[in-house]
Amino acid sequence: MKLVDELKKFMNETVNLNQTRIVLLESRVETMKTYLSGSDWGPSISMFLEQGSWAHDTIIRPVDGGEFDADLLVKVRPVDGWSAAQYVKELGRVFRESSRYKHKVQVYDFCVTITYADECKIDIAPLVMNREEQGKLEVCDKREDVFRESRPVEYTDWIRNKNRYSGNNSFRKATRLIKYIRDIKKRFSCQSVLLTTLIGHQIEWWDKDTGAFSDTPTALQTVMARLDDWLQERPEKPEVPNPALNTENFAELWNDTQYANFRNFVHKYRGWIDEAMAAVTREDSIAKWRRVFGDEFAKAELARKSEAMEVATARTFLRAGAAHLDGLVKIVVDYGISVIPAAFRNIPHQQQPRWIPAERIFSNVVISARYGRARSGVRLHPVQNGEALPPRGGLWFDVRIEKVASVPAADCYVRWRITNTGGVAIALKKGRGGFYSPTEGIRRWEPLEFRGVHMAEAFVVRRSDDRLVGISQPFHVVIQ
Repeated sequence: MKLVDELKKFMNETVNLNQTRIVLLESRVETMKTYLSGSDWGPSISMFLEQGSWAHDTIIRPVDGGEFDADLLVKVRPVDGWSAAQYVKELGRVFRESSRYKHKVQVYDFCVTITYADECKIDIAPLVMNREEQGKLEVCDKREDVFRESRPVEYTDWIRNKNRYSGNNSFRKATRLIKYIRDIKKRFSCQSVLLTTLIGHQIEWWDKDTGAFSDTPTALQTVMARLDDWLQERPEKPEVPNPALNTENFAELWNDTQYANFRNFVHKYRGWIDEAMAAVTREDSIAKWRRVFGDEFAKAELARKSEAMEVATARTFLRAGAAHLDGLVKIVVDYGISVIPAAFRNIPHQQQPRWIPAERIFSNVVISARYGRARSGVRLHPVQNGEALPPRGGLWFDVRIEKVASVPAADCYVRWRITNTGGVAIALKKGRGGFYSPTEGIRRWEPLEFRGVHMAEAFVVRRSDDRLVGISQPFHVVIQ
């Protein structure tokens, strides 16, 4: 059953970025433009261009306290003698010298990021025009200190054409819904530009005015079915060229494991969507759509029949002390980490912190993780909390304050509590729950070995008096 009205309400209330945030974002961008135009950055500014999900109108509301990103390109004329890195470094300097922005600035490889406290990030990147060839645009790679060709206007035009072909704004709506599934389930990694491109490739000019995109649920079903068919025909990671620049392969944003995981979960969610559409009764359809979108879908409805019973069973299973049973992995893979009860954090073999708590314990300590095939590997890929991973390679864990500021190493040190669960780990007496020093700086490397739902937690300790000042939420590592 389509439940068109329920899906429309769900998008308006939960998925779409609300108008208040859009107005605030636009105001901040205008202030940023004014500041940069009057600064001593150096390059002569031609114009500003919206880019990414913001420009494509596929931006969604952040879930679980996450952030929404807005991308802004600043198109500039070349400066004689400047290297690619210089454009980005000088842009960072200009913002760091501002009393308004200096505490919000982070400089990355291609852009400067301004992070606000209310779940909003604005990435601003230099776009150099006509440097060596008339009409050619280039972004600046600070790490490699090279210019890289970019065609943002052509890519945005490609996106808009796909939306026209689908009709009823269906491409954008389906893209937002699939992004929401990605963010709420946390079962696969796929950066937005790659995901949007894959979805766009499932729509052609001959789709215009056909029944395949007649309404939002039908459009979602069509896109997921076509995407699944395309992926199932490609067991090995394929190329996904930038439709505006064939020399750029967006699939490089994945490693092989992440591609395989994405392929598997698209197949699973395609089946769930088909079941929701095929449901005969409204009650059954709501339950099946909730399996796809989570508890926010049709939340005013009392019908929870199918999924609610399964989730209740899963939570009972977990509360019964089943942390080391293999069935736990399947439950978390199917339903996400939201099904894990709070009591799971206190596993008996965990050591308790030995540090005396400070007068205030900060909870804005945030862990991030990047996957690599080897500890010394250079190609690392970001991993989401609770993302299903294979028993090979490993993770580099890092910790920041409010996702922006580094832990002040001169004042504090970090200890990592690593807790293993799962029958194999326990049988081999490797069900750790103790504290460990960082491997490098404040980062910790952990190999992925044993099936289970494991946890990494960061504890920040003040050097001057050995008091505990910060604790992160657990980062769940699900090894299949």
